[in-house]
Amino acid sequence: MEKKYLIMLLVVVLLFAIPFIIGGKFEGADVSGGSALEEIGVKPWFKPIWEPPSEEVETGFFALQAAIGALIVGYFFGYYTGKQKRNEKN
Repeated sequence: MEKKYLIMLLVVVLLFAIPFIIGGKFEGADVSGGSALEEIGVKPWFKPIWEPPSEEVETGFFALQAAIGALIVGYFFGYYTGKQKRNEKN
């Protein structure tokens, strides 16, 4: 059983380390997609209402959004798991 967990840990570490070993420039879909659309001449339909002052602020908002989503999903998983356990006891 211990060997199985060690292999899984190694796979996770490799999945994390391979992009750094390759050393390429990795961008998100927003940047890649926007660049590809600009290359073929597509123009935006509208402008953003508000632009964050820096990339750090934008990244912080994205992390906050992800954390809120994780909390909501975690709550419902916990709720239904608890409900199922309670029904099994009865």
